[in-house]
Amino acid sequence: MEYVPDARQQLILCCECGTAIPPNPANMCVNCVRSIVDITEGIPKQATIHWCKNCERYLQPPATWMACDLESRELLALCLKKLKSLTKVRLIDAGFVWTEPHSRRIKVKLTIQKEVFAATILQQTFEVEYVVASMMCPDCTRIMAQNTWKAKVQVRQKVDHQRTFFYLEQLILKHNAHQETINIVEVKGGLDFHFAQRAHAIKMVEFLGSMVPTRSKSSEQLISSDIHTSTSNYKFTYAVELIPICKDDLVVMPKKTANSLGHIAPLALCTRVGSSVHIIDFKTLQVAEISGLTYWRNEDIIPICSMRDLKKFYVVDVDLVGPRFGKYALADVTVQRMADVGKNDNVIIVRSHLGNILNFGDLVLGYDLLTSNINSEVFDKLNSDEVPSLVLVKKGYAERRRKRKQRNWKLQSLNKDEGDLAPRKHEEERKVADFEAFLRDLEEDPELRQGINLYRDNSAIARTAAVSDEMEDGDDDEEGDDAPEIPLEELLNELTINGGDDLNDDEMATDM
Repeated sequence: MEYVPDARQQLILCCECGTAIPPNPANMCVNCVRSIVDITEGIPKQATIHWCKNCERYLQPPATWMACDLESRELLALCLKKLKSLTKVRLIDAGFVWTEPHSRRIKVKLTIQKEVFAATILQQTFEVEYVVASMMCPDCTRIMAQNTWKAKVQVRQKVDHQRTFFYLEQLILKHNAHQETINIVEVKGGLDFHFAQRAHAIKMVEFLGSMVPTRSKSSEQLISSDIHTSTSNYKFTYAVELIPICKDDLVVMPKKTANSLGHIAPLALCTRVGSSVHIIDFKTLQVAEISGLTYWRNEDIIPICSMRDLKKFYVVDVDLVGPRFGKYALADVTVQRMADVGKNDNVIIVRSHLGNILNFGDLVLGYDLLTSNINSEVFDKLNSDEVPSLVLVKKGYAERRRKRKQRNWKLQSLNKDEGDLAPRKHEEERKVADFEAFLRDLEEDPELRQGINLYRDNSAIARTAAVSDEMEDGDDDEEGDDAPEIPLEELLNELTINGGDDLNDDEMATDM
């Protein structure tokens, strides 16, 4: 529809081109004003923004790196800040113009206004092209370079097995505590976590302290200094020592310490390690908790027997004699050493907390204190009536049946380096045995596996289903049929996002 000017409206001629226009303070048409005045003058039509191809973050000068999606509000704000001359005009609208993602070009369409003459405002639309230049951020530079970590956390435990570190690894994976690590190095006696920032190392130390009683020491090393600007570059090291008491350990303590814990017996069994150590008197079912502050104050609570000292016994009789406490019940258990089964009638009657767990014919694991070589001054000071001949720890299961079973679950693991020294053959065999003991602990203790993520092994489930029909008609005996298994409803479906980031729950774990 053609525009027909109102006949009653008074028109004037443009002083430049003579076109009839409504009256305005400039006495010129819009085209003539634009030909004379360019309000976009001084605003660059091209600019450069820096982008790190490793972490995909953009540089916001002077030294801030931001994670922005394409055509997002954050990226638009970052692009507009590159145009310093926008402060001299009024920004009306801004938006992205679509470009190929691989072109490394970002176009922004801007609409601005500015007063050019007295009471005359001109509006203009134009495009600004940004070139995305690759530049490695400082964090990625440290990751790519060698020996450029800023902070290191050294985790150690003075024990002869690695069950604690296997469990600690699962806790780190569950809570995604390794997200900021540059590298994880497996060394003798523990792990080393390298970080690009000191704050991330401090966060790891706090996480470890919330999972298990620890004590830590920090040190710093001067790398370089500038006397002109009074600035220095340091490397920080945090040495974290885990409490040397593990689940199923037999601990001994002075009577003074035992009295401070509620007059518990000096000889007790560790049932759980979380934010504190839980112990039980296997003769009376009295329980107590040992906090990290209590242990590190004197360090007089000593583990005298650990998992490598466990021996097998055959249960002959179980006689309940006392009350129950949770899953434990007091009983007099008659057992016989496995070497004596079928050869003689030598039996041992011992007071135990496993009364409602054991039955006739079961296999039980325990510490034989009569044949054990215990080197402890605190233990030597105990009276003879305080030291039993045998301490039963947990129910055992037949090895043959267990080896024939196929686990339908699996665990995830951290990407760790072996360090400078490769493990010897016997150390590697011991590590495999410790990992197998850790997997069995998970199968036997539902409370222990509540704090970690277990994933379905679909290939193992398929193989188990394929051979189940063959085993029904086979000659498999009854031995070990009660070996515990993890139900499928407790397992998670393994899911990876962005090529390897594990999907973790937000539940807090307290057991170890």
